[in-house]
Parts: sequence; C-alpha cells; structure tokens
Amino acid sequence: MDIWSKQKRSAVMAKIRSKDTKPEWIVRRYLFSRGYRYRKNVKGLPGTPDIVLRKYSTVIFIHGCFWHGHEADGTMPKSNQEFWKNKIARNKQRDEENKAQLRAMGWSVMTVWECQLKPATRQQTLREIEYHINHAYLSHFRQNPQPYPVIGEGITDKAAEEETAYGTETDNHHELYSKQD
Repeated sequence: MDIWSKQKRSAVMAKIRSKDTKPEWIVRRYLFSRGYRYRKNVKGLPGTPDIVLRKYSTVIFIHGCFWHGHEADGTMPKSNQEFWKNKIARNKQRDEENKAQLRAMGWSVMTVWECQLKPATRQQTLREIEYHINHAYLSHFRQNPQPYPVIGEGITDKAAEEETAYGTETDNHHELYSKQD
C-alpha cells in the first residue's frame, strides 16, 4: 500500500535523476583529482556509460542498487511486486546486452554499485577502480604493441648522419671521416 496518491508518487519518481548522481560525483571527483580525464554520459556508445576514459579504452557504469537489481543490496518493494520484478529484470538484461556490445567494440567495462561507495568502503573501491583502469590500459598495449620508429623508415632525423660505408671493411678510416666534412 502506497502512502502517497498516484499523482504525488509520479512527481516523486520523476525527480529521481539518471545522471549526475552523488555516486557518479564521488567517482568523477576522485578520477579527476588523480589526473584522469574523461567524458560523461557519451550517447554514441551502447548504454550511455556514465564515465568514458577513451585513452584507457575503459567505460564505467555507476549503478543504483535498486534500479539495476544488485543482489547484495537491492530490495524489492512490497506493493506492485510483479511490475518491479519485470522492470528490474529488463534493466539487468539491457545492462548485459550493452556491456557485451561494448566489449565487442574493444572497451573494458566496469560496473560500480552504489553500495560500494558508502563511506566504509569508498576508498577501497576508488583505489580498485584506478587499479582496473591502469590494468586495462597496460593489457591493451601488451596485446597491441606499438613498435618504436626506426630512423630511415619514413621518419627522418636531422641529427642522423648521411649513409656512409660504416659497415664495409676499409683500411683507411680517415677517408670515411673526411667525406662527411
């Protein structure tokens, strides 16, 4: 049994924000203070991730325990249980589909639950987020190593000497050095 009228309940539910929530602010402030730069709520990606760290190929979803059905901390309302059970199940299904699409696109996906950002566990959670961001970054470069450029292969270096016969055997080294002057 709801304590408010249908119109009052609708007004209360309409005020619940889907972005710029307190848990998002906590994570974003921490990342920014540690030197990470990000974009928020990127609509071009599946699921509109809350935080996108393009340099690190990482996206972060910050989920509310109730709305996304966190088993450890989510509770089910006593009234209209069938509606809420179906709604939360659809949210969970959509979340998994979005994460699978992002992984297929090469993104590392993290989910941070609202309950993980409570004061008792906040610092540990934030350090773990940073660890996973750096781990994903290093893993990406281990899989796709970037070769160091070799002078002479499309890149010129003015400090490099002209090609000379350094590799050939000559008796008169003086001739080689005098050619460069």
